[in-house]
Amino acid sequence: MERSAASLLWFPVDRASSISLTIQVYEQVRRRILQNELNEGERLPSSRELASSVGVSRNIVLEVYDRLLAEGYLEVRPQSGTYVAAGSHILSEAAQDRLGEAVAAIGRPSPLVDTIDFRAAHPAADYFPRAVWGRLAREVCMDTPERAFGYAKPEGTAELRHVLARYLLQARGVRCHPDQIVVTSGATQALHLVTELLAKDKQARIAVEDPVTDEMRTIFSYAGADLLPVPVDDKGILPEKLPELDRPDFVFVIPSHQFPLGGTLPIQRRIQLIEYARRMDCCIVEDDYDSEFTYEGVPVHSLQGLDPERVIYVGTFSKILSPALRIGYAVLPVRYVEAYRRLKWFADRHTSTLEQLILARFMEEGYFDRHIRRMRKIYRKRRETLVSGLRKHLPEAHILGESAGMHLVVEFSDIRFTDKLMERIRVEGVQVYAVEHYVLVKGRHEHQIVMGYGGLPPEAILEGVARLAKAIRPDRPPSL
Repeated sequence: MERSAASLLWFPVDRASSISLTIQVYEQVRRRILQNELNEGERLPSSRELASSVGVSRNIVLEVYDRLLAEGYLEVRPQSGTYVAAGSHILSEAAQDRLGEAVAAIGRPSPLVDTIDFRAAHPAADYFPRAVWGRLAREVCMDTPERAFGYAKPEGTAELRHVLARYLLQARGVRCHPDQIVVTSGATQALHLVTELLAKDKQARIAVEDPVTDEMRTIFSYAGADLLPVPVDDKGILPEKLPELDRPDFVFVIPSHQFPLGGTLPIQRRIQLIEYARRMDCCIVEDDYDSEFTYEGVPVHSLQGLDPERVIYVGTFSKILSPALRIGYAVLPVRYVEAYRRLKWFADRHTSTLEQLILARFMEEGYFDRHIRRMRKIYRKRRETLVSGLRKHLPEAHILGESAGMHLVVEFSDIRFTDKLMERIRVEGVQVYAVEHYVLVKGRHEHQIVMGYGGLPPEAILEGVARLAKAIRPDRPPSL
């Protein structure tokens, strides 16, 4: 007589958990098989018996048994029952321990943390133009010829590249033909492909602003690049600090609204950059991720407009519209277009055609410009709310950066944002970001933090500043 596991197979289920009862039962049985608590060849209880033992419906157990059968953990023997299949447990003790910990963690509820996160470069997701975008999506699906549903060219649709070339000329002073634009799956991919392009099958040497966004640093490091840090002040990169002995493959800059310090590069330094690139025979890669949001005056023109054959211009719609819209682009000197297209083809063939066509129509019909004007007002209000909150609760704070973008830098002359202090701030339920997190050469920005306001409503901004003040000035009475 085969031994049944009915008397051995019992485990608790948590009806208050967000994990479904089916998943809980499945994970419990699967774990016991993997860890050899249920031996190979051992007969499992019937679905009725296990349902009664655990306290769940029989349908749940039937669904679990069907899944385990499909995955090979169990086998059915006609007119006998359901058994643990051979070869279905793990021998490694370390693997068993890790699995047990992982399974145990599934049932534990996640802590509810009411944290106000001042993350930079996060747009206001609640203002995404859903109604218009949804209508245009339906129209595109109905109107677009069948060829658009097949494979497309790596450089992107002609519709988007033409409307984008017109927009970039008018709004950013970018001088290019539509054929010089390659549509990418976000700025991350655009910059990764630029690194591959300019490294020429060797380790890239990249002169980068310091501090620089950690995303860019990660992209370059992942590509195996050697980073050459160049100091930044409140106006942007210092061209006189660019390397003279080590020729870089390219210089990476964010001239319109430097991240994180927020400066706008003046024309004198832009000219110095162009002259340096010509002298060193290298390229400049210009990242222009949130320059549309300028609250005083008008946005400055691009660096690319000064020398289209020396500057590669990279942009994205993630900050203007939504990170969920994975569309970015690179504007390339003519000599690099074909090679870049090949790299794009090998990376992912092409970016979503339907989304490109929706975006092209969104721009052509004027919704894009309207959205930018609307978001400027919203972000200006949120910036003013953050500034007024800082002046109320932390009047000694010095605010750095132009009135642009979706973040600002706050400096305290007498405070060093150490790991200990950052943890105390987190405990108070607020997340800010030390500028030192973004630097390559440590020690120059220990008194500064980055505070993004794009994704936070005004009431959350004010509450967050009050919590920040409580964390860094615990002895000061709260402002009324």
